[in-house]
Amino acid sequence: MTIAGNTSRPSFAGSVLLTYGASVLASFLSLVSVIFTSRALGPEGRGTLAFLTTVAMLTSQLSSLGVEEASANVVGREPQRRSALGTNAILLALGLGTAGLGVVALLIAIFPGIAGDASSGLLWLALASVPLLVLQFYLQFIIRADYGFVATNVALLAAPSLNVLVNGLLFLFDALTVRAAMLTWIAGQVLATALLLAYVSRRLAGFGKPDAKLAAQSLGFGLKTHAGRVMKTGNYRLDQWLLGSLAGSRELGLYSVAVAWAEALFFLPEALASVLRPDLVRAETEYAGARGAAVFRIAVVLTLVFAICFIIAAPLLCVWTFGEEFRGSIDDLRVLAPGALGIVALKLLGNALVAQRRPGLSNVAIGLAFAVTVGLDLLLIPQYGGLGAAIASTVAYTAGGAAVAVIFARALNVSLRRMFPAVADLRVLSSGLARLAARSGSR
Repeated sequence: MTIAGNTSRPSFAGSVLLTYGASVLASFLSLVSVIFTSRALGPEGRGTLAFLTTVAMLTSQLSSLGVEEASANVVGREPQRRSALGTNAILLALGLGTAGLGVVALLIAIFPGIAGDASSGLLWLALASVPLLVLQFYLQFIIRADYGFVATNVALLAAPSLNVLVNGLLFLFDALTVRAAMLTWIAGQVLATALLLAYVSRRLAGFGKPDAKLAAQSLGFGLKTHAGRVMKTGNYRLDQWLLGSLAGSRELGLYSVAVAWAEALFFLPEALASVLRPDLVRAETEYAGARGAAVFRIAVVLTLVFAICFIIAAPLLCVWTFGEEFRGSIDDLRVLAPGALGIVALKLLGNALVAQRRPGLSNVAIGLAFAVTVGLDLLLIPQYGGLGAAIASTVAYTAGGAAVAVIFARALNVSLRRMFPAVADLRVLSSGLARLAARSGSR
């Protein structure tokens, strides 16, 4: 037996398709909302909104201290402690989230330039959402670790659905402002978090007595992963913060459109990592290595096809969708797209290392990517703006992806040759797609 325990779990392929489909739909809804805000606010207003949401999301990710990773492992290996995890999540999110927003507020007071062009009122509004976002993050990991993919997918769709509805109505009545869009975004996060809380309360172990010892253990393991989490989040979001601060809201507005499209390439590895994680937590090393490598190879093939399509269709995606004002985002998207291959490795292989309780090894690769991101951002953004940020991101993702592939192979006893797609993988992929098509046709 390669996976410990008798936990009932849904079909892997079905869960991946469900999670990927939800991610694609959420992305589509978010894109529609971005179209509304871009056309109503222009590049500068869109850039301000992107900056505010980036500050909120980045601060919440940094404030989590890796507790979510520990929670996922506890759910898989110590199910008797699940009720305490929920209560601990609420208390830790409130405490750590408040501390995180306080640190950012202090930094802004000392270095006002990092606040970009946003008004202080809007910035405080964004920071106020940080504890809520931390809690949402914790709950997602707890629920997914118990194979609750349907619940997390429903919550994932809640926020963008509300954004499209409200922003669309405001757009039609010519009443869409940065403040209104920001309030709508926060309301969507409140709704998503409420759905997750309800699921934990009614379908999982609920909220029991808080456990200080468990909280300390979660923080202990979490801090081992947090350096990687900080740097990984920096890889995804720091470029936008730096771009907004160094090059202004207009340049960020153009770049944010390219990022909105490029991040669609991240959904497949995210879905695969989320669905694979509960199995890998419970698995022996040999199985985890073989399974992780096999899924990685398939993901590389699919992502490469998608990336080529995005490069070819960049003018259509950027200009036809958002308007002529956003023509400057075409090159940004074309440069960002190849970096998705590195993201596949960082997400899938790094996820496997953390699930197998080797977070420090994952951090090495993430640290390399982060160092490249920061160095190239500071070097290229002042001269090249969004294009410089795109170059920095793609180079960093590629370097980090190569590093994590080598580390994964050595740590989990996988030959490096098994990390590269082969003809057999194409056969597996085609047969799998044929089976899915047949099932869809029969239904």
